[in-house]
Amino acid sequence: MSELSDIRALLIEPHQGMRVSLHNMLNLCGITKIEHALTAGTAVRSIQNKVYDLILCEYDLGVGQDGQQLLEDMRHHKLAPLSTIFIMVTAERSYAKVVSAAELAPSDYLLKPFTADTLLERVIKALEKRRAFVDVHALMEEGNPTEAIVACHHGERDYPKYAVDFMRLRAELHVVLGEAVEAEALYTQLFELKAVAWARLGLAKTLYMQGKYQEAEAILKNLVAENNKYMDAYDWLAKTHEMIGQLPEAKEVLDTAVSVSPHAVRRLRNLGRIAMETGDIETAENVFKKVVSKAKFSEFRDPEDHLNLVGALVKKGDTDQAKSVIRDMEKNMVGLKKTAACRAISAAMVHAKTGDKRLTEELDNAVVASREDIGLSTNAKLGLAKSCLDNNQEGQASEIVLDVMKNASNQRMMARAMGVFESAGKGHLAKELAQRSQKEVMDLVALGVQKAKQGDFRGSVELMTAAAKKSPDNPQVVLNAALAALKCLENMGWDSTIGEQARSLIEAGRRLDPMNPRLKAIRGLYDELQKKYGLAVNRTAKT
Repeated sequence: MSELSDIRALLIEPHQGMRVSLHNMLNLCGITKIEHALTAGTAVRSIQNKVYDLILCEYDLGVGQDGQQLLEDMRHHKLAPLSTIFIMVTAERSYAKVVSAAELAPSDYLLKPFTADTLLERVIKALEKRRAFVDVHALMEEGNPTEAIVACHHGERDYPKYAVDFMRLRAELHVVLGEAVEAEALYTQLFELKAVAWARLGLAKTLYMQGKYQEAEAILKNLVAENNKYMDAYDWLAKTHEMIGQLPEAKEVLDTAVSVSPHAVRRLRNLGRIAMETGDIETAENVFKKVVSKAKFSEFRDPEDHLNLVGALVKKGDTDQAKSVIRDMEKNMVGLKKTAACRAISAAMVHAKTGDKRLTEELDNAVVASREDIGLSTNAKLGLAKSCLDNNQEGQASEIVLDVMKNASNQRMMARAMGVFESAGKGHLAKELAQRSQKEVMDLVALGVQKAKQGDFRGSVELMTAAAKKSPDNPQVVLNAALAALKCLENMGWDSTIGEQARSLIEAGRRLDPMNPRLKAIRGLYDELQKKYGLAVNRTAKT
């Protein structure tokens, strides 16, 4: 096949003998454009710099991340385009590890030993499916989910072999758009066509999106009862329990999931966080130790993992081990944006426990570091605010909580922020801060609207975009910034920079609050403006 000679492949294999063998197999398949990576770290750097058609990855990569953890990073951080074929290679017969890889949905996986003919068969099969989805994937990556849904309709007609896959993707795109009712209807149809677990899982997701938590919970409980290795169902069941305030039940579900599939770092982080919230310090300590160990070699390692472990150890009273974890953070997390803040917060927790006079200095350091745009999580910020309040630094605690409130993505997050002061018997201050945060956001919106009314559309965009940068998790602020950008384009003509800002802000708003009633109208205005200025690409003309 001439197509195979154009394939750009990345072979990730630490052992030279096996690397040579796999390279020769690829050559026999007609694939000659092959690059090598020996570890997950070198693979990530290659994937960030180049686009590959095929990634052939050994599961056991030796020291550092394994193939499953690499795939998890690729999916989460969107390192590769949707068209990239990822095939996992493993001789591992241990089911816990195999299921960990399978739940992350590689294009395929091969159990060693296998022949070049088997490899060729799998690659050709994956390429055939990729061709069918090329238009849909292109539209998705361009940020055009509405047009991608139309392309899925055409795909169902033109490639009946993949009709169910197109329907499934169409349902997922409706979820992305916040169109839960449309997605629910599709998943119901898919379930009736083919009684597969993922259709019922999709249905549960749409019910969750609509706030029908009890109905979602019933479906998810049945799914894990019927298949105790369905990992996504565990995750959504835990998420549903947490949303309705059933934290012990959420912890129990994640405990079970981790016992089945012990390698997914994000699931472990969730379990550790909920264990801390429920007061199960022993579980939190054990889980966060695993997280620190597993994430240590990731290109996307996070100093907050060390911070969380320090928090569990301090709660336990083991300050010596906590100090050791801080030293490890300083050594292995050097140069990362969050490290200074996480180190200072960790040190403050230890000093508070031991009565060290350096406590005030470290709290000051932590507050200063947290002011920067470093991506510090809300959990870390609220933990710091509580430490400040516990140590009579009410002003600094108020500053941090106010920042969290202005950036709150929903009422549940606002309630958590207020809880820092309420638990300290200062509920009146919590209410004052909540009112102040709402007023500051409203004042900013009013000023942006005023600028637009005065004809200063670019000034309105600058003001609202700056607000969105300060409150990137507040859907109202983000969508107001998107609308300001669209109004500027509508009145001033198309500007590619502002157009890209609008698209990014709409996508951010969708991620934050997919059911927001304003989303559909704002997205519709964006599509109208693209058509008005001749920028919409008619991908379906050929059909």
